[in-house]
Amino acid sequence: MSNNLEEARKIINKVDAQMAELFVERMRAAEMVSEYKKEFGLPILDKDRENAVIEKNASLVDDDVIRGYYIDYIKNLMGISRSYQYRLQNGLKVAYSGVEGAFAHIAAGRIFPESKRVSYRDFKSAYDSVVRGESDVAVLPIENSYAGEVGHTIDLIFSGSLYINGIYELEIHQNLLGLADATIDDIKKVTSHPQALSQCHDYIKLRGFDTEESNNTAVAAKIVVDMNDKTLGAIASVETAEIYGLQVIEANINKSGENTTRFAVLSKVKADSPTLSNSVLMFTVKNEAGSLAKAISIIGKYGYNMTALRSRPIKKHSWQYYFYIEIDGTTQNENGQKMIEELSEICDKLKIAGTYAPHSEI
Repeated sequence: MSNNLEEARKIINKVDAQMAELFVERMRAAEMVSEYKKEFGLPILDKDRENAVIEKNASLVDDDVIRGYYIDYIKNLMGISRSYQYRLQNGLKVAYSGVEGAFAHIAAGRIFPESKRVSYRDFKSAYDSVVRGESDVAVLPIENSYAGEVGHTIDLIFSGSLYINGIYELEIHQNLLGLADATIDDIKKVTSHPQALSQCHDYIKLRGFDTEESNNTAVAAKIVVDMNDKTLGAIASVETAEIYGLQVIEANINKSGENTTRFAVLSKVKADSPTLSNSVLMFTVKNEAGSLAKAISIIGKYGYNMTALRSRPIKKHSWQYYFYIEIDGTTQNENGQKMIEELSEICDKLKIAGTYAPHSEI
Protein backbone atom coordinates (compact mmCIF):
# COMPACT_ATOMS: atom_id res chain seq x y z
CA MET A 1 0.00 0.00 0.00
CA SER A 2 2.84 2.39 0.91
CA ASN A 3 4.47 1.73 -2.46
CA ASN A 4 1.21 2.71 -4.20
CA LEU A 5 1.10 5.95 -2.20
CA GLU A 6 4.67 6.83 -3.13
CA GLU A 7 3.97 6.05 -6.77
CA ALA A 8 0.87 8.28 -6.68
CA ARG A 9 2.88 11.13 -5.16
CA LYS A 10 5.56 10.81 -7.82
CA ILE A 11 2.91 11.00 -10.53
CA ILE A 12 1.29 14.05 -8.90
CA ASN A 13 4.65 15.81 -8.49
CA LYS A 14 5.53 15.12 -12.12
CA VAL A 15 2.12 16.33 -13.37
CA ASP A 16 2.25 19.41 -11.11
CA ALA A 17 5.63 20.39 -12.57
CA GLN A 18 4.27 20.01 -16.09
CA MET A 19 1.13 21.95 -15.18
CA ALA A 20 3.23 24.78 -13.71
CA GLU A 21 5.08 25.16 -17.02
CA LEU A 22 1.82 24.96 -18.99
CA PHE A 23 0.15 27.44 -16.62
CA VAL A 24 2.88 30.02 -17.27
CA GLU A 25 2.55 29.37 -21.01
CA ARG A 26 -1.22 29.83 -20.78
CA MET A 27 -0.87 33.09 -18.85
CA ARG A 28 1.59 34.42 -21.46
CA ALA A 29 -1.09 33.72 -24.04
CA ALA A 30 -3.56 35.59 -21.78
CA GLU A 31 -1.20 38.58 -21.95
CA MET A 32 -1.46 38.49 -25.74
CA VAL A 33 -5.25 38.27 -25.50
CA SER A 34 -5.28 41.20 -23.10
CA GLU A 35 -3.20 43.34 -25.45
CA TYR A 36 -5.50 42.49 -28.34
CA LYS A 37 -8.61 43.35 -26.34
CA LYS A 38 -7.06 46.60 -25.12
CA GLU A 39 -6.06 47.59 -28.65
CA PHE A 40 -9.50 46.92 -30.08
CA GLY A 41 -11.52 48.16 -27.11
CA LEU A 42 -13.02 44.77 -26.25
CA PRO A 43 -14.10 43.78 -22.74
CA ILE A 44 -12.16 41.10 -20.85
CA LEU A 45 -15.20 38.88 -20.27
CA ASP A 46 -16.45 37.09 -23.39
CA LYS A 47 -19.14 34.68 -22.16
CA ASP A 48 -19.78 33.07 -25.54
CA ARG A 49 -16.09 32.33 -26.05
CA GLU A 50 -15.70 30.91 -22.54
CA ASN A 51 -18.76 28.66 -22.90
CA ALA A 52 -17.44 27.35 -26.22
CA VAL A 53 -14.04 26.56 -24.68
CA ILE A 54 -15.65 24.79 -21.72
CA GLU A 55 -17.85 22.70 -23.98
CA LYS A 56 -14.98 21.78 -26.29
CA ASN A 57 -12.49 20.93 -23.53
CA ALA A 58 -15.01 19.00 -21.45
CA SER A 59 -15.51 16.61 -24.37
CA LEU A 60 -11.84 15.60 -24.02
CA VAL A 61 -12.53 13.94 -20.65
CA ASP A 62 -14.20 10.52 -20.98
CA ASP A 63 -14.91 9.87 -17.30
CA ASP A 64 -18.35 11.34 -16.52
CA VAL A 65 -17.55 12.00 -12.84
CA ILE A 66 -14.13 13.53 -13.46
CA ARG A 67 -15.56 15.61 -16.31
CA GLY A 68 -17.71 17.56 -13.84
CA TYR A 69 -14.66 18.42 -11.75
CA TYR A 70 -12.73 19.30 -14.88
CA ILE A 71 -15.42 21.80 -15.89
CA ASP A 72 -15.08 23.44 -12.46
CA TYR A 73 -11.31 23.50 -12.94
CA ILE A 74 -11.57 25.18 -16.35
CA LYS A 75 -14.03 27.77 -15.05
CA ASN A 76 -11.71 28.59 -12.16
CA LEU A 77 -8.72 28.81 -14.51
CA MET A 78 -10.62 31.21 -16.76
CA GLY A 79 -11.49 33.34 -13.74
CA ILE A 80 -7.79 33.53 -12.84
CA SER A 81 -6.96 34.46 -16.43
CA ARG A 82 -9.56 37.26 -16.36
CA SER A 83 -8.17 38.59 -13.08
CA TYR A 84 -4.70 38.69 -14.60
CA GLN A 85 -5.98 40.48 -17.69
CA TYR A 86 -7.83 43.01 -15.52
CA ARG A 87 -4.56 43.71 -13.71
CA LEU A 88 -2.77 44.18 -17.02
CA GLN A 89 -5.49 46.56 -18.19
CA ASN A 90 -5.50 48.81 -15.15
CA GLY A 91 -4.06 51.49 -17.39
CA LEU A 92 -6.93 51.29 -19.89
CA LYS A 93 -8.42 54.77 -20.22
CA VAL A 94 -12.12 54.90 -21.10
CA ALA A 95 -13.65 58.22 -22.13
CA TYR A 96 -17.30 59.03 -21.45
CA SER A 97 -19.48 62.12 -21.49
CA GLY A 98 -20.89 63.40 -18.22
CA VAL A 99 -19.95 63.27 -14.58
CA GLU A 100 -19.38 60.46 -12.11
CA GLY A 101 -22.63 58.60 -11.57
CA ALA A 102 -24.07 59.40 -15.00
CA PHE A 103 -25.39 56.40 -16.94
CA ALA A 104 -22.44 56.59 -19.36
CA HIS A 105 -20.09 56.40 -16.35
CA ILE A 106 -21.99 53.34 -15.10
CA ALA A 107 -21.94 51.69 -18.55
CA ALA A 108 -18.20 52.27 -18.97
CA GLY A 109 -17.56 50.71 -15.57
CA ARG A 110 -19.63 47.61 -16.32
CA ILE A 111 -17.99 47.03 -19.71
CA PHE A 112 -14.46 47.70 -18.42
CA PRO A 113 -14.55 47.04 -14.64
CA GLU A 114 -10.85 47.68 -13.96
CA SER A 115 -10.40 50.65 -16.28
CA LYS A 116 -9.69 54.28 -15.53
CA ARG A 117 -12.82 56.19 -16.53
CA VAL A 118 -12.19 59.74 -17.76
CA SER A 119 -15.01 62.29 -17.82
CA TYR A 120 -15.48 64.72 -20.72
CA ARG A 121 -17.92 67.59 -21.00
CA ASP A 122 -19.65 66.36 -24.19
CA PHE A 123 -19.75 63.53 -26.71
CA LYS A 124 -17.33 65.16 -29.16
CA SER A 125 -14.71 65.80 -26.49
CA ALA A 126 -14.85 62.15 -25.40
CA TYR A 127 -14.69 60.99 -29.03
CA ASP A 128 -11.79 63.30 -29.90
CA SER A 129 -9.80 62.15 -26.84
CA VAL A 130 -9.52 58.70 -28.48
CA VAL A 131 -8.58 60.23 -31.84
CA ARG A 132 -5.79 62.21 -30.12
CA GLY A 133 -4.62 59.19 -28.12
CA GLU A 134 -5.54 60.62 -24.71
CA SER A 135 -7.98 57.73 -24.16
CA ASP A 136 -7.93 54.15 -25.42
CA VAL A 137 -11.67 53.85 -26.08
CA ALA A 138 -14.84 55.91 -25.74
CA VAL A 139 -18.19 54.66 -24.46
CA LEU A 140 -21.01 56.75 -25.90
CA PRO A 141 -24.80 56.27 -26.12
CA ILE A 142 -26.27 55.63 -29.56
CA GLU A 143 -29.92 54.85 -28.80
CA ASN A 144 -32.51 54.82 -26.03
CA SER A 145 -35.59 52.61 -26.20
CA TYR A 146 -37.73 55.49 -24.92
CA ALA A 147 -36.23 58.58 -26.59
CA GLY A 148 -34.80 57.08 -29.78
CA GLU A 149 -31.41 57.52 -31.43
CA VAL A 150 -28.65 59.73 -30.04
CA GLY A 151 -28.02 61.68 -33.23
CA HIS A 152 -24.87 63.45 -32.05
CA THR A 153 -23.03 60.16 -31.49
CA ILE A 154 -24.24 58.71 -34.80
CA ASP A 155 -22.98 61.84 -36.61
CA LEU A 156 -19.56 61.54 -34.96
CA ILE A 157 -19.27 57.91 -36.06
CA PHE A 158 -20.23 58.80 -39.64
CA SER A 159 -17.85 61.72 -40.00
CA GLY A 160 -15.00 60.48 -37.80
CA SER A 161 -12.31 57.81 -37.96
CA LEU A 162 -13.18 55.57 -34.99
CA TYR A 163 -14.73 52.12 -35.26
CA ILE A 164 -17.52 50.48 -33.30
CA ASN A 165 -16.11 47.39 -31.56
CA GLY A 166 -19.08 46.67 -29.36
CA ILE A 167 -22.65 47.70 -28.62
CA TYR A 168 -23.95 47.06 -25.12
CA GLU A 169 -27.42 47.41 -23.62
CA LEU A 170 -27.82 49.04 -20.20
CA GLU A 171 -31.28 48.77 -18.67
CA ILE A 172 -32.13 52.09 -17.06
CA HIS A 173 -33.96 52.22 -13.74
CA GLN A 174 -34.91 55.68 -12.49
CA ASN A 175 -35.32 56.26 -8.77
CA LEU A 176 -36.36 59.09 -6.48
CA LEU A 177 -33.31 60.11 -4.44
CA GLY A 178 -33.22 62.40 -1.42
CA LEU A 179 -31.17 63.38 1.60
CA ALA A 180 -30.57 60.70 4.20
CA ASP A 181 -33.23 62.08 6.58
CA ALA A 182 -35.82 62.96 3.90
CA THR A 183 -39.12 61.11 3.44
CA ILE A 184 -41.53 60.98 0.54
CA ASP A 185 -43.73 63.52 2.33
CA ASP A 186 -40.83 66.00 2.47
CA ILE A 187 -40.24 66.10 -1.30
CA LYS A 188 -41.88 69.02 -3.11
CA LYS A 189 -39.67 69.38 -6.20
CA VAL A 190 -37.55 66.98 -8.27
CA THR A 191 -34.64 67.75 -10.56
CA SER A 192 -33.12 65.63 -13.33
CA HIS A 193 -32.24 65.46 -17.00
CA PRO A 194 -35.26 66.37 -19.20
CA GLN A 195 -35.38 62.84 -20.60
CA ALA A 196 -35.51 61.32 -17.11
CA LEU A 197 -38.25 63.76 -16.11
CA SER A 198 -40.19 62.74 -19.22
CA GLN A 199 -39.77 59.04 -18.46
CA CYS A 200 -41.13 59.59 -14.96
CA HIS A 201 -43.90 62.01 -15.99
CA ASP A 202 -46.76 59.87 -14.68
CA TYR A 203 -45.09 59.35 -11.33
CA ILE A 204 -44.26 63.05 -10.96
CA LYS A 205 -47.84 64.01 -11.83
CA LEU A 206 -49.23 61.48 -9.37
CA ARG A 207 -47.06 62.88 -6.58
CA GLY A 208 -47.71 66.50 -7.55
CA PHE A 209 -44.01 67.42 -7.65
CA ASP A 210 -42.65 70.58 -9.25
CA THR A 211 -39.79 69.91 -11.68
CA GLU A 212 -36.47 71.50 -12.52
CA GLU A 213 -34.20 70.44 -15.38
CA SER A 214 -30.48 69.70 -14.92
CA ASN A 215 -27.71 68.69 -17.32
CA ASN A 216 -27.89 65.02 -16.38
CA THR A 217 -29.07 62.71 -13.61
CA ALA A 218 -25.75 62.72 -11.74
CA VAL A 219 -25.63 66.52 -11.73
CA ALA A 220 -29.16 66.46 -10.31
CA ALA A 221 -27.98 64.28 -7.42
CA LYS A 222 -25.09 66.65 -6.71
CA ILE A 223 -27.49 69.60 -6.66
CA VAL A 224 -29.56 67.88 -3.96
CA VAL A 225 -26.42 67.33 -1.89
CA ASP A 226 -25.17 70.90 -2.37
CA MET A 227 -28.56 72.45 -1.59
CA ASN A 228 -28.98 70.24 1.52
CA ASP A 229 -32.74 70.72 1.19
CA LYS A 230 -35.07 67.90 2.27
CA THR A 231 -37.81 69.20 -0.03
CA LEU A 232 -35.68 68.67 -3.13
CA GLY A 233 -35.30 65.24 -4.72
CA ALA A 234 -33.32 63.93 -7.68
CA ILE A 235 -34.26 61.32 -10.25
CA ALA A 236 -31.26 59.08 -10.95
CA SER A 237 -29.78 55.60 -10.59
CA VAL A 238 -29.00 53.55 -7.49
CA GLU A 239 -25.29 53.83 -8.33
CA THR A 240 -25.62 57.61 -8.34
CA ALA A 241 -27.25 57.52 -4.92
CA GLU A 242 -24.31 55.53 -3.56
CA ILE A 243 -21.73 57.89 -5.05
CA TYR A 244 -23.33 61.05 -3.63
CA GLY A 245 -24.51 59.62 -0.32
CA LEU A 246 -28.23 59.93 -1.02
CA GLN A 247 -30.96 57.46 -0.15
CA VAL A 248 -33.40 55.82 -2.57
CA ILE A 249 -36.79 57.04 -1.37
CA GLU A 250 -38.76 55.21 -4.08
CA ALA A 251 -37.34 52.82 -6.69
CA ASN A 252 -38.17 52.13 -10.35
CA ILE A 253 -40.37 55.14 -10.92
CA ASN A 254 -39.93 55.43 -14.69
CA LYS A 255 -43.09 55.22 -16.79
CA SER A 256 -42.07 52.05 -18.60
CA GLY A 257 -40.21 49.11 -17.15
CA GLU A 258 -38.50 48.74 -20.53
CA ASN A 259 -36.02 51.59 -20.66
CA THR A 260 -32.71 50.56 -22.19
CA THR A 261 -29.85 52.61 -23.54
CA ARG A 262 -27.43 51.14 -26.07
CA PHE A 263 -23.81 52.24 -25.70
CA ALA A 264 -21.14 51.87 -28.38
CA VAL A 265 -17.48 51.21 -27.63
CA LEU A 266 -15.37 53.23 -30.08
CA SER A 267 -11.71 52.56 -30.87
CA LYS A 268 -9.06 53.60 -33.39
CA VAL A 269 -8.76 50.11 -34.78
CA LYS A 270 -11.35 47.65 -36.08
CA ALA A 271 -11.69 44.41 -34.13
CA ASP A 272 -11.90 41.03 -35.83
CA SER A 273 -13.44 38.42 -33.55
CA PRO A 274 -15.85 35.55 -34.29
CA THR A 275 -18.07 36.67 -31.40
CA LEU A 276 -18.63 40.06 -33.09
CA SER A 277 -21.20 38.76 -35.54
CA ASN A 278 -23.22 41.88 -36.46
CA SER A 279 -22.12 44.86 -38.53
CA VAL A 280 -22.84 48.58 -38.85
CA LEU A 281 -22.92 50.16 -42.32
CA MET A 282 -23.16 53.90 -43.00
CA PHE A 283 -23.55 55.38 -46.45
CA THR A 284 -24.86 58.10 -48.71
CA VAL A 285 -26.55 57.23 -52.00
CA LYS A 286 -26.28 58.98 -55.30
CA ASN A 287 -28.94 61.57 -55.99
CA GLU A 288 -30.87 59.31 -58.33
CA ALA A 289 -34.40 57.90 -58.16
CA GLY A 290 -34.57 54.59 -56.34
CA SER A 291 -30.96 54.66 -55.06
CA LEU A 292 -31.89 53.84 -51.47
CA ALA A 293 -34.22 51.05 -52.59
CA LYS A 294 -31.39 49.58 -54.66
CA ALA A 295 -29.02 49.67 -51.68
CA ILE A 296 -31.53 47.90 -49.45
CA SER A 297 -32.21 45.37 -52.21
CA ILE A 298 -28.50 44.55 -52.48
CA ILE A 299 -28.25 43.94 -48.75
CA GLY A 300 -31.21 41.59 -48.89
CA LYS A 301 -29.87 39.90 -52.02
CA TYR A 302 -26.87 38.61 -50.09
CA GLY A 303 -29.00 37.28 -47.25
CA TYR A 304 -28.36 39.98 -44.66
CA ASN A 305 -31.20 40.90 -42.34
CA MET A 306 -31.39 44.58 -41.41
CA THR A 307 -32.09 45.11 -37.70
CA ALA A 308 -31.96 48.92 -37.84
CA LEU A 309 -32.32 51.57 -40.55
CA ARG A 310 -32.12 55.29 -39.83
CA SER A 311 -31.57 58.43 -41.86
CA ARG A 312 -29.64 61.45 -40.60
CA PRO A 313 -29.24 64.88 -42.23
CA ILE A 314 -25.80 65.84 -43.47
CA LYS A 315 -25.20 69.11 -41.66
CA LYS A 316 -22.99 70.71 -44.30
CA HIS A 317 -25.43 69.93 -47.11
CA SER A 318 -29.05 71.00 -46.78
CA TRP A 319 -31.69 68.39 -47.61
CA GLN A 320 -29.14 65.61 -48.02
CA TYR A 321 -29.01 62.55 -45.81
CA TYR A 322 -26.84 59.61 -44.87
CA PHE A 323 -28.09 56.23 -43.69
CA TYR A 324 -27.18 54.11 -40.67
CA ILE A 325 -27.88 50.38 -40.95
CA GLU A 326 -27.26 47.46 -38.59
CA ILE A 327 -27.21 43.99 -40.13
CA ASP A 328 -27.05 40.42 -38.88
CA GLY A 329 -23.72 39.04 -40.03
CA THR A 330 -20.20 40.16 -40.83
CA THR A 331 -18.83 41.57 -44.06
CA GLN A 332 -15.47 39.85 -43.50
CA ASN A 333 -16.24 36.96 -45.83
CA GLU A 334 -16.65 36.37 -49.55
CA ASN A 335 -20.40 36.98 -49.45
CA GLY A 336 -19.96 40.21 -47.51
CA GLN A 337 -17.22 41.50 -49.81
CA LYS A 338 -19.41 40.95 -52.85
CA MET A 339 -22.19 42.90 -51.15
CA ILE A 340 -19.80 45.77 -50.37
CA GLU A 341 -18.58 45.84 -53.97
CA GLU A 342 -22.13 46.19 -55.30
CA LEU A 343 -23.05 48.82 -52.70
CA SER A 344 -19.96 50.84 -53.64
CA GLU A 345 -21.30 51.22 -57.16
CA ILE A 346 -24.43 53.08 -56.03
CA CYS A 347 -23.15 54.80 -52.86
CA ASP A 348 -21.22 58.07 -52.88
CA LYS A 349 -19.74 57.24 -49.48
CA LEU A 350 -19.75 53.80 -47.85
CA LYS A 351 -18.29 53.06 -44.43
CA ILE A 352 -18.08 49.77 -42.54
CA ALA A 353 -18.40 51.44 -39.15
CA GLY A 354 -17.64 48.33 -37.11
CA THR A 355 -18.86 45.06 -35.66
CA TYR A 356 -20.53 44.06 -32.43
CA ALA A 357 -22.10 41.15 -30.55
CA PRO A 358 -25.90 41.41 -30.54
CA HIS A 359 -27.86 41.81 -27.31
CA SER A 360 -24.87 42.20 -25.01
CA GLU A 361 -26.43 43.29 -21.73
CA ILE A 362 -24.35 44.91 -19.02
